[in-house]
Amino acid sequence: MDNKILQLKEQFERELGEIKDLTELEGIRVSYLGKKGSVTGLLKGMKELSNEEKKSFGQHVNELKGAVSQKINDKMAELKEREIQAEIELMPEFDLSMPSNMTRGSYHPITLVQRQCEQIFKSMGFTVEDYSEVVTDYECFESVNIPKNHPARDMQDTYYLENGQLLKSQTSAAQNAILRKYKKSLVEDGVPIKAIFPGRCFRNEATDACHENTFFQMEGMMVDKDISISNLIYFMKTMLSEVFQKDIKVRLRPGFFPFVEPGFELDISCLICGGEGCPSCKHSGWLELCPCGMIHPEVLRMGGIDPEEYTGFAFGLGLTRLVMMKYGIGDIRDLNSGNLKSLSQFNDDE
Repeated sequence: MDNKILQLKEQFERELGEIKDLTELEGIRVSYLGKKGSVTGLLKGMKELSNEEKKSFGQHVNELKGAVSQKINDKMAELKEREIQAEIELMPEFDLSMPSNMTRGSYHPITLVQRQCEQIFKSMGFTVEDYSEVVTDYECFESVNIPKNHPARDMQDTYYLENGQLLKSQTSAAQNAILRKYKKSLVEDGVPIKAIFPGRCFRNEATDACHENTFFQMEGMMVDKDISISNLIYFMKTMLSEVFQKDIKVRLRPGFFPFVEPGFELDISCLICGGEGCPSCKHSGWLELCPCGMIHPEVLRMGGIDPEEYTGFAFGLGLTRLVMMKYGIGDIRDLNSGNLKSLSQFNDDE
C-alpha cells in the first residue's frame, strides 16, 4: 500500500510540473483532492488492512494529502504572480517620477458635519433614519399639527408639485412615520423612541447671507415615560460640545411651533463674530440653530402614541448653520455655490 502512495506522489509531481495556467491547476486539484480524486480513492482500499495497518496507512495518506494541497497552493501563487508580471510587461512605459496633476475628490462640509453628528447621536443610543424629499401635505403639515389654513403655513413658502405632493420644507415631515415605526417597541417592550433623521429641505424664499432656498436639517426625537425639557437640553449641549470640541454658550427663548408645546428657539453665540454681531447673525450676536420643544400631545396621538402615558421632545437642528459655525463660513450661499476649491478645504477633519 505504501508503494501506491509513493507512485501517486511521483505521478502528481510530474503532472504538476506540466501545469501552465490556473484552469489546468484546478483540474489537477479536483483529480487528486476531490471527492472522487486519486488521494481520496486510496482510502477505499483500507478495508482489506488490519487495524494496525489502517492506522499507519491512514497517517501516510493524510501526509500525502497535506503535501499535495501545499504544492497546489504554492503553484497557484506562482501562476498568479506570473500572470501579474505578464500584465505588467504589456503595460505602456511611464515615468513613475512624473508628478500627477490629478486632484483628489473631497466631501462637502455639510456631509462631514452630518456624519459627525450621526456618530455622536449613535453613541447616545439614537438610530439614524432616512426619509424622502418628496412628501405629502399630511406628512409635512397635518401630521405635525399644522392643518389646512393654519397660520403657521404662512411661515413656509412651500414648493408644491403638479401631482399634489410637495418638496419637504422641514424634516419634521418624517415624525409621524418614525413614531408609528417604533410605537410597538415603545408600548410593548418599553424601549424608548430615540431617532434622528437628517435631510435636505426646500423653501421658496429670498437668499441672503443666512438664508437659502435649499438647506439641510437634522430632526431628532425621543419619546418615553417622564421625558422633560432637561433631557432635551442635555442631549443638545452634549452634541454641540462634541461638534465644536468645547463648551458652547446657548440660550433657550420661547418660540411658537405647532408641533411642540412648550416650544423654544435654541440659539448659540455666533462663533463667526464671537457674539459681537455680523451679517451671519443679523448683528445680534446670536444665531438661531434649533427650533425645539416638547412634542405636542396631538402629534403623539396622530403617531398612535397615548400622550397621557408618554411624553417626548423634538428638535430640528439646522445642519447648514451648524456647518457655518464650525468652519467660520460667513455666507450660507457659499455652501451651494459648487466652488470645489472653496468647499474642499475642510476635508482635513475627515
